[in-house]
Amino acid sequence: MKTSSDVAINTIRGLAIDMVEEANSGHPGLPLGAAPIAYTLFTKYLKHNPKNPKWYDRDRFILSAGHGSALLYALLYLCGYGLTIEDLKGFRKWGSKTPGHPEYGQTPGVEATTGPLGQGFAIGVGMALAEKELATSFNREGFDIVNHYTYALVSDGDLMEGVTAEAASLAGTQKLGKLIYLYDNNHISIDGDTSLSFTENVKQRFDGYGWHTQAVYDINDTEKISRAIEEAKLQKEKPSLILVRTHIGFGSPKQDTTQAHGEPLGAQGVRETKINIGLDPDKKFQVPQSVSTEFEMLEKKGQEEEANWQRLFEKYKIKYPEQARVFEKFMTADIPKEFEKALPVFSVNEKGMATREASGKIMNAVEKQVPQFIGGAADLAGSTKTVLYGFECVGFEKECDRNIHFGVREHAMAAAVNGLALHGGFVPYCATFLVFSDYMRPAIRLAAIMGVHSIFVFTHDSIGLGEDGPTHQPIEQLTALRAIPGFTVYRPADANETAACWHMAIVNKKPCALILSRQALPIMDTVKNNIFKGAQRGAYILREVEGTPDIIIIATGSEVQIALAGAGQLALKGIKTRVVSMPSMEIFRAQDREYKNFVLPPQIKKRLTMEAGASMCWYEFAGSEGVVLGIDRFGASAAGEVVMEKFGFNTETLVKEGIKLAKE
Repeated sequence: MKTSSDVAINTIRGLAIDMVEEANSGHPGLPLGAAPIAYTLFTKYLKHNPKNPKWYDRDRFILSAGHGSALLYALLYLCGYGLTIEDLKGFRKWGSKTPGHPEYGQTPGVEATTGPLGQGFAIGVGMALAEKELATSFNREGFDIVNHYTYALVSDGDLMEGVTAEAASLAGTQKLGKLIYLYDNNHISIDGDTSLSFTENVKQRFDGYGWHTQAVYDINDTEKISRAIEEAKLQKEKPSLILVRTHIGFGSPKQDTTQAHGEPLGAQGVRETKINIGLDPDKKFQVPQSVSTEFEMLEKKGQEEEANWQRLFEKYKIKYPEQARVFEKFMTADIPKEFEKALPVFSVNEKGMATREASGKIMNAVEKQVPQFIGGAADLAGSTKTVLYGFECVGFEKECDRNIHFGVREHAMAAAVNGLALHGGFVPYCATFLVFSDYMRPAIRLAAIMGVHSIFVFTHDSIGLGEDGPTHQPIEQLTALRAIPGFTVYRPADANETAACWHMAIVNKKPCALILSRQALPIMDTVKNNIFKGAQRGAYILREVEGTPDIIIIATGSEVQIALAGAGQLALKGIKTRVVSMPSMEIFRAQDREYKNFVLPPQIKKRLTMEAGASMCWYEFAGSEGVVLGIDRFGASAAGEVVMEKFGFNTETLVKEGIKLAKE
């Protein structure tokens, strides 16, 4: 005898396989196998309001196994998130709301872009961290205005990825009791049975991370799944992993085979599956009235839950008006108009300071105006100068926690920062050395795809870091970061450019990276050179000449000082040289044509660029007749000034190349 739950679960399965068949593309195996998990979670435990997908205190659900997106779309459709049957029929098609993997911002109810395995797992850790910090900061006795869970459905592939190990360890360390993951344990991967490559005891592994673990051995026993979730919700200081034994492609001719993973079942396979699970084989996208009614009731429940929360918050505002004001500021990502005036202005100083040091001072000024500023480093807070002074460390249960110790977990750090940004309530940053951005690249790429306000601080920006040698001296990293669409890279030349770049990093509310020096750089006259406004246009004229320049030198970061010194010597030789500082290629490209032609006139083709990194991205600005001074080999171990000298990043080399260019 089929229960109402069975009918609903099989309806979800039917919608998913119809989507895949309609597209002739997709992954039917996970939706067929894991539908009981998702149904149980969405109908009994997930606190959400489909009419307001951005309600602050909603539970978050992440489909980390993003290839199973048809499962999520079926649920979002039934829950009333605004998807239509036509949207389901548009699965994986151009311009649809139902892309092949969940895309944040494209489909209402999708909390994060997932697909690269492990990313959703680690993003959820950031979300749970955000919930815990907001609750610690704002909740008062009888007023739990922040009280929600982060759930995820994760797969074998997720748990094989290294980022998951980092993130799970971090979650256990931070005691994220409101993090509950359900593991679709189907024993099948694309290449075959998981015994080929994944034989560890997952339960013991997560026990070791400090998680609470349980196992459910019958996927169709929704009562046991329910009890496991309830047990998980009782945990206050341990994240939970529920291992659910599932069957990929359940009910289909391909059940428990690798073919069920990523291949449509075919017309006959769909027909057989529907018969096996009690659906009409001659109908597509069928939703019984009883199922529609059940989900309509859940939709009303969600509206009531938000209304109850709103009433609680109104009482909170009366009793704690100042905290309520700050909370609303946090959740609306409000940046005060006077923010720019609060940034430090650095006096001219030939000895100067490293831009990482200037950045640290600026960050502590930022925090005074942007209290939702939060972040940390991968065990390098002292070296990256990213400590927020006067605040405790996250995890110590203080109201003023702001410094996160991510440990040596660069990849999980970046993904967790994305989770903090996605959750809302914080402006998050993270930091490490530039060369280690390679460990973070998948998460940085997702930040760009989602367009979230994640800020990545990278110090020790070139061969100028010195003795640590080739393994620690970045060469190709700047170019690699600049190649990411929708991502902004800032490499300031001094302390005042650093302030301008930090201002953009905060107010633009887009994913970005600040690239900062280890070595001290002279501080330029910000008033005389109009540095703040110039830097905010991505590139500006730092040294001008009378009349038309003979050549233009373009540089970034520490190389700007070499450009200025070289221009002075070239002037003595009668070569009129304009110097352009270009802290951000991306910002400069976004300027209008008039401004770009003003800074880099098309008719002046004799241009020389200098940056201590890979040369590839500079030909765009040097042009066909220009010269690019970069590094296209790995570095060497020696004092920073010696390495720079040996690689030709000095005034002598620049002047020599400038003279040659001017004579051509």
